[in-house]
Amino acid sequence: MRKRLSIMTPCYNEEAGIRECYERIKEVFESRLSQYDYEHIFIDNASTDKTVDILKNIAAADKKVRIIVNSRNFGLSRSPYYGMLQMSGDAVIPVVADLQTPPEVIPEFVRKWEEGYKMVLGVRTGMEEGRLSRWTRNTFYRVITRLSNVEQVKHFIGFGLLDRHIIEILKALDDPSPYLRGLVSEIGFEKALVEYHQPPRKHGKSRHSFFDLLELALLGLTSYSKAPLRLMTIIGFVVACLSLVAAVGYFIVKLVFWRSLSIGMAPILIGTFFFASIQLLCLGLVGEYVGLIFELVKHRPLVIEKERINFD
Repeated sequence: MRKRLSIMTPCYNEEAGIRECYERIKEVFESRLSQYDYEHIFIDNASTDKTVDILKNIAAADKKVRIIVNSRNFGLSRSPYYGMLQMSGDAVIPVVADLQTPPEVIPEFVRKWEEGYKMVLGVRTGMEEGRLSRWTRNTFYRVITRLSNVEQVKHFIGFGLLDRHIIEILKALDDPSPYLRGLVSEIGFEKALVEYHQPPRKHGKSRHSFFDLLELALLGLTSYSKAPLRLMTIIGFVVACLSLVAAVGYFIVKLVFWRSLSIGMAPILIGTFFFASIQLLCLGLVGEYVGLIFELVKHRPLVIEKERINFD
């Protein structure tokens, strides 16, 4: 019996390149992985262009193409994660619609999988981006690697191969705010790493805003590290000690120079704003953790489907 692979592609307003994504995947399986059966799952996050219409035309001609259309946009992490859990193959490989995760690397993933690895992770070694973006990404990886309580795989953005056994574990975790990059490290198992160079986006521009990426970064940090909470405790203790020293010092100086020392209002205002900013920062970080707990307690589904095609 032939093994079956599941390709999962999340999409949102990808009408310019979605057909090319389908064709590139199909060409890889026909030319280099013909010994495997496969399905290609597209999960659409409520696109407002013609993406869904194009996908329906493709699915009408190719029953290997399966479509899930969400009732609304469920965000950058939840929709792709849900799409992976719908796989029916022996392993699943996420491939983004803009082809910045090159399908030509898939045979190398499969080769490592056949060697016995249940996780094969693609590690991005380079990409065309500005210096500020590169510095921001590298800084994030350094921070989360040092603060996380589980070892993180640097430059893994979700592109790779996960065995069905791993998917069953992810289903059992039932995480309402999934951070895949951290979950694969938390689950464990030996991992094979495959390096690849990320090509530039061919069609249009990224649909992910700065705030989407910031939300994902905060999700990863708060999901896999308690360091920010401990840092707030340390900052509070240090600032309290400095305030006590400053108060005692000012009291002594005031006693010595009682008539000539005039403190004024400026230091008081500066100190007030300083302590207020620290309090707001601490409250914001606590709010991130409380928000994660709130999502877990609500126990709502990752996404709500509007329709699905070719799954019968």
